[in-house]
Amino acid sequence: MSKLASMRDAVAELVRDGDTVSIEGFTHLICFAAGHEIIRQHRRDLTLARMTPDVIYDQMIGAGVARKLIFSWLGNPGVGSLHAVRRRIEHADPEPLEVEEYSHFGMVCRYVAGASNLPFFPIRSYYESDIPKVNPNIKPMRSPYEDGTDVYVVPPLRPDVTIVHAQRATADGDTQIWGLLGCQKEAAFAAERVIVVCEEVVQDEVVRQDPNRTVIPGVVVDAVVEQPLACHPSYAQGYYDRDNAFYLEWEQVSKDPAVLEAWLKEWVYDLESHADYLDKLGDRFEALKPGERWSGQVNYGEYA
Repeated sequence: MSKLASMRDAVAELVRDGDTVSIEGFTHLICFAAGHEIIRQHRRDLTLARMTPDVIYDQMIGAGVARKLIFSWLGNPGVGSLHAVRRRIEHADPEPLEVEEYSHFGMVCRYVAGASNLPFFPIRSYYESDIPKVNPNIKPMRSPYEDGTDVYVVPPLRPDVTIVHAQRATADGDTQIWGLLGCQKEAAFAAERVIVVCEEVVQDEVVRQDPNRTVIPGVVVDAVVEQPLACHPSYAQGYYDRDNAFYLEWEQVSKDPAVLEAWLKEWVYDLESHADYLDKLGDRFEALKPGERWSGQVNYGEYA
């Protein structure tokens, strides 16, 4: 059964006020287009979950969609702070933002527990860490197998909606990814609803001929959105490179609330879709296109 939908319709149907929303992808395949559509549709009171909340969550939090952030590392990669997030946390400007911090592995374990329907997940890496002191959800537990040994446990993370980007997917949701992989699979299996956004929709035969690249099966997917170039300024291996200049530019945009508000108006609210966003970018993508470097049936890209 075809699950194809537009980005507008997928967000309208599957992302609801008050939801816990996870947009996963570890520096690679971060779906900015989905975040922009959530902003454009004025969703409110969301809990945003992500291992590495970077610029897309700074944009969403700056736009007022979120009341809480669950994360494991926070920052504008290679640049510095996320100023819209900092204003909410440090100065409650324009209102407080609740935060819940874990280590990277702690977030992975939370997703795994959610995907596996476990009540908690034990993790040793919080031994002598100061994170449990500020996060009461990380709890010590006496090991039933080692006398006198305490381990920490984290609760399952079960998003209402997980959004992942992929290089390709079928119309019924079988999703293939290559290149750098985060915890997209675990976040998808843990979620109640899943939106897959992809560079291209392919026939079932393509997936059957190359099954090892299938990360997420269609059985857990609710909607498939074909949206090329949806990750800018993040990247999609083999399709386009990361726009590092954008991350540098964002530092100055997010520092000033008025400049951020103007950016959101120009690049999100005043546009009908991601296609309009790409039109505004113009030829900026030309410098981000990789050459060809084939591995089996897919192009991993030749990058400068």
